[in-house]
Amino acid sequence: MDNPLTPRNLDALASLAWAWSLDFVPRIVSAAIVLCLGMFVAQWASRSIARLLVGAPHVDPTIRPILASTVRYVVIVLVLIAALSQIGVQTTSLLAVLGTAGLAIGLALQGTLSNIAAGIMLIWLRPFRIGDYVEVVAGNPIAGTVREIGLFASLIETYDGILVFAPNSTIWNFPLRNHTRNQRRLLSFAVGLPEKSDFERARAVLLGWLAADPRVLKKPPPDVFVDRLDGGESSLVCRLWAAPPDVGALQRDWIARATDRLAAADSGALAPHRIARIVPPDSDPSRLMAADLGATD
Repeated sequence: MDNPLTPRNLDALASLAWAWSLDFVPRIVSAAIVLCLGMFVAQWASRSIARLLVGAPHVDPTIRPILASTVRYVVIVLVLIAALSQIGVQTTSLLAVLGTAGLAIGLALQGTLSNIAAGIMLIWLRPFRIGDYVEVVAGNPIAGTVREIGLFASLIETYDGILVFAPNSTIWNFPLRNHTRNQRRLLSFAVGLPEKSDFERARAVLLGWLAADPRVLKKPPPDVFVDRLDGGESSLVCRLWAAPPDVGALQRDWIARATDRLAAADSGALAPHRIARIVPPDSDPSRLMAADLGATD
């Protein structure tokens, strides 16, 4: 059997390798340079767009991260196509391959694609914006301030400073409560008084104090009414409206301040037995009254 590694064959192989190196290595080097420069340009373009949008007050803060991310991904895709063309890959056939691969990847990553679709719907319908305090009523409830809405997930900061990376599909597929969107929130408190208390006097004390509190909205006005009369104790319901930033402070100090005001009136005759914050049930007619008041301009 003839030996294939003859000097003539070795010279031919060396010549072929040298010719291949002269033809292909520069392409690989140029493709690597295009990739490195392209990744740098993609990062720079994303940061530049983000800084530019910060200075554009007419652009909603909710869509700023989305626009910056979109620019980055578009530049990366163009760079990859340009790098592959440098090494001789036909972009027309590449697009066909990418289409087939995209279909296969899409079937394999249905959850990820659902997050992208949910992110687009969140941006389009705007159930919340950056800075809104929201509550996602899911199996594991999520509540906090929205810090960022991305293509795949949103960042929500909880009240104790923890950042939650919430998939967009989770936010989209479950009921969501936006605690910030409306300009006023209703607070209701039940005040338990002795049976023989002067209800009109107690009502005047509470209304006078609420009228003087700048955190309580004057329109719709606060309301105090008798909710229950039974043996040993009677109950007043105090209902007031406040702006969302003031709701937390009112919830924390209203009970103590109302107790002090009533206890100081009429030599302690109006000292309450109990005060508790309440949420009227769906069957309570006062919910309709609250809705009517809330719709008042």
